[in-house]
Amino acid sequence: MVAVVFGSSGGIGRALAEDVVASGRYKTVFAISRSGVAVNGAINLTAEFTDASELAVVADEIRKAGPVTLCLVASGFLSGADLQPEKTYRAMTLEAFQRVFAANTFGPALIAAQMLPLMPKAERSVFAALSARVGSISDNRLGGWHAYRASKAALNMLIRNFALEQARRAPGNICVGLHPGTVDTGLSRTFQGGVADGKLFMPAQAAGYLLDVVDRLTPEDSGKCFDWTGKEVPA
Repeated sequence: MVAVVFGSSGGIGRALAEDVVASGRYKTVFAISRSGVAVNGAINLTAEFTDASELAVVADEIRKAGPVTLCLVASGFLSGADLQPEKTYRAMTLEAFQRVFAANTFGPALIAAQMLPLMPKAERSVFAALSARVGSISDNRLGGWHAYRASKAALNMLIRNFALEQARRAPGNICVGLHPGTVDTGLSRTFQGGVADGKLFMPAQAAGYLLDVVDRLTPEDSGKCFDWTGKEVPA
């Protein structure tokens, strides 16, 4: 069996890759990042996730190892020194939407285009991308964070689309979004002030929760988004 983790230089992605390696369940584990940071025990590859040609090169390497039964996409972007989540529509800019969608929507979509064909048709396999509860339209009670919310809602729609297509061509494949909660990484550090006690997770803790959810998935779950407890996040 082959497992692939994209975004392995980030806090959650690295923890996921390390856990997958440590499980011993996979013949080969690939860890893919933009920076090429090494994960011990994995084959480490470098790619820009919005560059289809670079992802195709990575896919060619992975194909040689055999069918992919687990693909985790742990890349994402929320804010930076020159870009903060919008509190009002007056703060929206094209640049912000382009940067946030590139990381949270376009990258995972291009990854899926390369990875889904490598997954077996009948054998159980999982394609999972990190989403977020704020991408839920029906659960939105606060507004704001326009680019980030919209990028995750768009990702959730893509996951639903992938699930419907895979149900026809590869019924053993399960496509889901995963909401890890608030994890102590650079992505969330600025926004941890209001997190309830016991709800701020360390990356290794979050990775363990998410992999437990992945292990429990069934074909009926495909196309949905689940939080770290396995509870479905509404669309």
